[in-house]
Amino acid sequence: MKGLYCKLSDVGEVKFVIQETSLPTAIGNHQVKVQVKSCALSHVDIKLCADLKLQREHVPVGREIAGVVLQVGPKVTFFQPDDEVVGILPLDTEVSGLCDVVLIDEYNLVQKPEKVSWFEAAGAIKDGLRAYTALHTLARMAVGHTLLVLDGASPFGLLAIQLAHYHGVKVLATAVSPEDQKFLEQLRPSVARVIGVWDSKVVLVDSCLEETGGLGVDIVIDSGVRLYEEETEIKIHLPHKHDIISLLGVGGHWVTTEDSLQLDPPDSRNLFLKAASLSFLNEEVWEASRARQGRYLHIMKDVVEKLSTGIFRPLVENPVPLYEATVSMEMVQRRQLRKRVVVKL
Repeated sequence: MKGLYCKLSDVGEVKFVIQETSLPTAIGNHQVKVQVKSCALSHVDIKLCADLKLQREHVPVGREIAGVVLQVGPKVTFFQPDDEVVGILPLDTEVSGLCDVVLIDEYNLVQKPEKVSWFEAAGAIKDGLRAYTALHTLARMAVGHTLLVLDGASPFGLLAIQLAHYHGVKVLATAVSPEDQKFLEQLRPSVARVIGVWDSKVVLVDSCLEETGGLGVDIVIDSGVRLYEEETEIKIHLPHKHDIISLLGVGGHWVTTEDSLQLDPPDSRNLFLKAASLSFLNEEVWEASRARQGRYLHIMKDVVEKLSTGIFRPLVENPVPLYEATVSMEMVQRRQLRKRVVVKL
């Protein structure tokens, strides 16, 4: 069978190739054989794989899957054949999620509710996990807090907004284009304020302080930050780190996706004066400790439950056929698309 893999060239360029692969003939004690019905294509963090010594000639692509259980290992207790499941392949997986059949540990899967489509399940499971990690685990979200979600119209940003609304949090969000702003303004429940950072006349800090009566926001979730004043074409809509620190309220919490964030002593001093804190969002960390496995599964179960009840309404562009997976993945990796989901008929 064929799968999609990422290949790093000698000059550091990332290429995506379809190649033949095969599964082991024997199934492990706690493994589940799943027939893949849908697979989400998200940006591949090549640097993270290198840091964890997981880099190899071909890195499997497409880890967010939904499908039907074909066979279970002798010690599997959570599933049985014909169960519909959704889950995330581990970072060290050797098989692509776009393969017809995958082997995955039972502790990386949860039951898929009947109401949830294959498309929604694969498209939302990882973004839902990220939203829970950011808001519950890192930021300790509570009723009455004010949250700023940067790039609120992204698949992750939208689920963070919906999770915050569910818990009684006031939400502000930024839009990086007029289309995103229109989309966010039409959300129900409504966002308290949509800040169109695509408009050079709009000042993010002033908008947040105005909306909070000068007190600042309790939680900020960024989608990357500018470390230097110079604006690049890619980062032109990203706030500077000083902006985020300035709009944080007393006791505020900044959750960043910027893995190379560098704070100077004046930045740290400003955070200290506000008794504010900083956390790094890396949802892959759940698999780094077995002690966290139960909570990891609990979060994934809650994500699919909220999909089933309509609390989570994911934003993923139309599904693509398997033959378009390579081109779609290249566009996702270059940030020309936010996410794609391949659905198999």
